[in-house]
Parts: sequence; structure tokens; C-alpha cells
Amino acid sequence: MNMIKIWMLNPGIELVLGTRVKSVDVKRKTLLTATGETISYKILVVATGARALKLEEFGVNASDAENVCYLRDLADANKLVGGIQSCVGGNAVVIGGGYIGMECAASLVINKINVTMVFPEDHCMPRLFTTKIADYYEDYYKGKGVKFVKGTILMSFEFDSSGKVTAVNLKDGSRVPADLVVVGIGIRPNTSLFEGQLSIEKGGIKVNGKMQTSNSSVYAVGDVAAFPVKMFGEIRRLEHVDSARRTARHAVSAIMKPEKTEDFDYLPFFYSRVFGLSWQFYGDNTGEIIHFGDYSGKCFGAYWVKDGILVGSFLEGGNKEEYEALSRATRLKPSVDNLTELENKGLSFSVEICQKLPPSPSVSVESSTDILVQKPLHVWHAAAGVVFAASVAGFAYWYGTRRRRW
Repeated sequence: MNMIKIWMLNPGIELVLGTRVKSVDVKRKTLLTATGETISYKILVVATGARALKLEEFGVNASDAENVCYLRDLADANKLVGGIQSCVGGNAVVIGGGYIGMECAASLVINKINVTMVFPEDHCMPRLFTTKIADYYEDYYKGKGVKFVKGTILMSFEFDSSGKVTAVNLKDGSRVPADLVVVGIGIRPNTSLFEGQLSIEKGGIKVNGKMQTSNSSVYAVGDVAAFPVKMFGEIRRLEHVDSARRTARHAVSAIMKPEKTEDFDYLPFFYSRVFGLSWQFYGDNTGEIIHFGDYSGKCFGAYWVKDGILVGSFLEGGNKEEYEALSRATRLKPSVDNLTELENKGLSFSVEICQKLPPSPSVSVESSTDILVQKPLHVWHAAAGVVFAASVAGFAYWYGTRRRRW
């Protein structure tokens, strides 16, 4: 809400809420709204984000049930909060072992709900975590009372006479009682308005280093944008609030000061905070994996080394300076000649590299989007960054002080 107030105070910016864009004609530079209004533009910024995958897309019907929840926008968050309020002391089943699943599971536990997580993979966060890293977090969650059912998928629900889900039936034949179901099984970028008009790659709208699409008057940011990651020399589409914020800032800079804006140079960054844990990841998780630190304690990590170059890093339990060292070292892509030495040095490898460098501005360590806090009924915070960064309410940026309507 504060962001909206700031926008409204800036001259030349008009915020239009409750308006859906039905179609876009990028050649004519026009938008058609659901009410039949046509809006022209000089510059269009696509910040349509992504939508949550629904169970119906996998042949399971229940999304309309009162106690089946997703978490992608504010309405989803409000529904989930209501579900939590009516489920204290009850049983929740979380479908999916990724970001949403892990963070929601922690929030449910904090709110005194019994949690069972169900996912088909061998371990949680499979797109990022190694087995060793995942084992640590799964053990921690188990210590909080979370149950894991892995290697199977949801097949159907059982309902009561009012249409509420009462149990989850799994492919392995097991049945899990449920007073609340939270579904986090992935997203799909919202590209439908632009398919056939703009280049699509990696499931998103392809942009260049200025966040500019195949049409020079259209820019794309956030989850919907597939942009070049300079340090790896390839196009990627990243699903995280940090990427969404930074691509948005860069697009605005490229629009307002094109001659002073260089190509986007982003170090992929992911983080999460659950319970008393806090981890950050930088770079790429490809190549040989070198674990370091005390995996029975509170501070540990991992490096990824590809073709003798450090390309990725992970750290749990670090402080601001340690995370900054990890970030700077990963961006430098230093050579690694001895993997055993790297393992033995662990975090100090990155610290030593940074001590040889001139000081640089501190790396941003996010604090405004804490996904989970040790207080009840703050689940809606989990949607705050998602709502503003990946599913931006404003759908276009008009360059100039006026827009034309027909």
C-alpha cells in the first residue's frame, strides 16, 4: 500500500486498479481492456509475473474447495490465513517440496498445526539443494514435528458433505487426514498476451541486457522475463523476488537513461528464512559439489566447481559480512586447483579472496521480505514480495506525462 501511495504522489504517473488487459497489439502499441477501452503507449513494461500451477492441470479436482490453498497473490494469502485460523491443532498436508512448500510448512508449524509434506522427489528443494543439504533441513523440520512422504504423488481427495477436503489419497496407497491442504507445485509465466508477438524462451519473454524484448518499445521484468546472465553466457528465467526487483530497476534505468545504462549483470541469488534458519545461495549449482562446515551444527555450506572454476556457493547460518564475501567470490569465478583444499578452507576461501580486493558496496541482504517469522498468522508476509515483484498490479509504464485513450 505504501508503494501505491508513493506512485500516486509522482507527477505523470497514473495507477489504474481493477482493470484487466484483454489483448495487446505490440505493432500498433495498444492495449485492449476487458471493458472495451483501448490504451496506447510509447513504452510498455510487462510485469505480468506468473501463475500458480493448479491441481486440475494434473487431473486432480479440488482447487475450489474451501480448505485447499495456493500462495501466489494477496487473495491466496488471505484464504490461507483463514484456513490457518480454523485449523489450529489440526492436520495440514503440504503438496510440494520446493520454496512454497518448505516455507509454508514452517509457518503452519509455528501456528501449531500438524504438517505432512508430500512430494515425488527424493528430497526437498531438488532444484537447488544437494542431498546432504536437504537432509539437514529435513531433519530440522522433523524435529519440529513435520512428517515427510517422499517419492509419491497426490491422486485424489476425500470430501465431507460440505465439500471440504478431509483426507489426501496418494499414489503409493497411503491416506493422510487433512483439515487444510496447501499446494505449491510450481508456476507458469503469464506470457499469453504476447505469444506470437514477442520472442519466447525458457518459458518466458526473451529480453536483452536492457530488459528489452524483440519489440524495442516493450520491456519485460520479473518472473516473466528470460534475460541473459552475463557471467554464465546464457539466457535464464529466475523465480525470486530479488531478481524481480533488480530487473525492474534496470528496465526503468534503460528507459529513462538508455545512454548511461549498461547491460544487466546479475549474480543469481536466492535466500530463505524459516524457523531459526537462514540460508543464501549465489551463482549456479552445476559441476562438482564441495560441502564444507559442520552439518551437525548451525553453520555450513557448499561450493559448486565447474571446469576448475567456482560457479556457485551456498551458506547456512552466516552473518552479513560472510554472505557478502560469498557473493563477491562467486561473482569473480576464481580458479580452484585443489578441491580438497577448498573443502578444508570452506568459508575462509571466499573471505581470503575478498580480503585481497578493494572495498565494495555492501551486498544487499534482504530483510523486508522475511517469509516466515516466529509469530502466528503472518503467512500473508509470504505473499508480499511475490505480489509486488512477480505479479505487479500495474501492467504498463507510459513514457511521458500523458496517455491517449479511444
